Amino acid sequence: MKPADITRLVSVSRPTLSPDGVTAVFATSRPDLGADAYVGQLWSVEVTRDGTPRRLTRGFRDSAPQFSPDGSAIAFLRAEPGKPAQLHIMAATGGEPVRLTDRTLGVTEFAWAPDGSKVAFVSRDPEQGRYGTVEGVDASAEPPRRFTTYRYSANGLGWMRDRRSQVYLVDVPAPGAEPVVQPAASSSGPAEPLPATPEARQLTSDDAEHGAIEFSPDGRLIAVVSDGHLGSDEDLREILTLVPVDGGERTIAVAPERNLSLSSSGSVAFGHDGAIYFIAQEVGESGRDFVARNSGLFRIDAPGEEPRRLTDAESIDLTGSTVVLTASGALVQNTTRGRVTLLSVTDDGEATVLVADREVTGTAAAGDRVVIAFQSPTSFGDIGVVDASSTAEGSDAPAEAGAEAVHVLTDFSAEIGECSIRVPVELETAGRDGYPVHGWVVLPEGEGPHPVLLNIHGGPFAQYSVHLFDESQVYANAGYAVVYCNPRGSAGYGQEHGRAIKGRMGTVDLNDVLDFLDAAIAAHPQLDAHRLGILGGSYGGYLTAWTIAHDHRFAGAIVERGFLDPEYFFGTSDIGSFFGEEYNGTDPQLIAAQSPQAHVNDVRTPTLVMHSEQDLRCPLGQAERYYASLKRAGVETELVVFPGEDHELSRAGRPRHRVQRFEIILDWWARHLPSERNAASA
Repeated sequence: MKPADITRLVSVSRPTLSPDGVTAVFATSRPDLGADAYVGQLWSVEVTRDGTPRRLTRGFRDSAPQFSPDGSAIAFLRAEPGKPAQLHIMAATGGEPVRLTDRTLGVTEFAWAPDGSKVAFVSRDPEQGRYGTVEGVDASAEPPRRFTTYRYSANGLGWMRDRRSQVYLVDVPAPGAEPVVQPAASSSGPAEPLPATPEARQLTSDDAEHGAIEFSPDGRLIAVVSDGHLGSDEDLREILTLVPVDGGERTIAVAPERNLSLSSSGSVAFGHDGAIYFIAQEVGESGRDFVARNSGLFRIDAPGEEPRRLTDAESIDLTGSTVVLTASGALVQNTTRGRVTLLSVTDDGEATVLVADREVTGTAAAGDRVVIAFQSPTSFGDIGVVDASSTAEGSDAPAEAGAEAVHVLTDFSAEIGECSIRVPVELETAGRDGYPVHGWVVLPEGEGPHPVLLNIHGGPFAQYSVHLFDESQVYANAGYAVVYCNPRGSAGYGQEHGRAIKGRMGTVDLNDVLDFLDAAIAAHPQLDAHRLGILGGSYGGYLTAWTIAHDHRFAGAIVERGFLDPEYFFGTSDIGSFFGEEYNGTDPQLIAAQSPQAHVNDVRTPTLVMHSEQDLRCPLGQAERYYASLKRAGVETELVVFPGEDHELSRAGRPRHRVQRFEIILDWWARHLPSERNAASA
């Protein structure tokens, strides 16, 4: 895979399934270099073994489809070039969509009312005079912002307290209804224009972030997750509130005293018995103890009752999962050992693995039929139907069982499959203290010996996984063996594994990545132990910078969007009010003992420092100070800054910037760690 081949990477959204279980609808998305944007449409596929996917829409970027409760219509989000996404509706059989919103800042999520007559949606409500609400007043001419809180911005968004996300309700016209026709002017003067979209009614207005909306079965209430509680600026607690559709007093279903941080869109569901299911992370008595806390499935029988956790806190992590209720249990996605498995969880807490050896990214169900979106070593995104008769048993189900349980309905990765994809080789080894370290090796073509790149993931409570990974494929195509693992601190191996680096970053995690590197070299004679490079982003940038201050075997390093200076993270990062203190502590000596910036003078490895101009998660100053310190110390270094990008550059940045990023990385390795296929020109 070459850098420009990212245009072949087609991802698929969470599917929606018609009530009769016959038709699945989903959205695709891919980078387009010509448009320098992400484009995609809605597709449908009949859930049969001979179903053929067909394109339903032809918008610039259509996403997030949802069947209406009776299956007659599909609501979705559509974004035109340079404009935010708006809510649309179309007949399930296809046809011209009808636009339901014209929000200045667009719509981020929505939910159908049970009778299909209304849709609730979430949209940011800008202060008057800001964000284009007054023609001719751009960002530089807006009045100053005044803050009294720690948190007032978010990576990928920017300022947020003057454009809070609120919940709205809009009536749904019939897809075949008469379109709005604007009246023409007459001799008496211009005609008053008719509204092009139905008028929406605002349901929330408090100074808080709102999301994860879901209607109650009777349609009278909407469950809303928000951070609108006293002390929300100091902690990570969230509340679940029931908002009456017709006005009236709200009910707090899950209070902040429960010490829970609830998840986002799709993570709340109502049972037919009135119970509420939701995904949440326990954050302790302080309300801030988030480090490596596995998210779980909770249930309350009635608002205000004590939530009951249905999944094991140590071994099951539902971070990022949705909740889909079926007759046999709640379908949820569990992060484990480089996979995201599909579980069915009963009210008694019994968990059955339905899909084991893939990365499940979305789920839909109707009757006894279950459809998933997934990724795998050879797929960046596809749709499959789960064969209930082939369920894998137990959390340690063999890979074959999970693979057999899915009948694949699409093949959106056929084009990327033409790029000589290298399937990763799984490896587990015992580290120097006997602790198991799990990961993968991607081998390039040829007998070698190949130069080796040690890649380190971000998070740190995240995981490398089995899905087709553009980073390793691009490097392997350039002639590099790529080694990557999930050291202590990572997700997917239990809370104890993840919390092992709390207050001691750069200790056992450093040992794990180096021990895994040594084991990979020993297991694969094609790897050249004397030609090594190291790179990583975010926490991976941290551990890369930390490693080269303590181990000098590497010919070069790339530190990207790094968490490099914990002392100056507080007050500058969008998560600076809690992240560093929870991971590194508050004692200045302890912080310095874990700080790459404090040890920068020990670095001798040529280092490329890459960052994004608008990164609010790890602010640009983290990179600038580290780079300047390397330069002052006489280390060969270079600083690359991408304009207009944020912390998500490598995953969701402008397509042209993503290609340029790969080209810069390969150029750095061509100069400092050349391979047969990637050598600097004379």
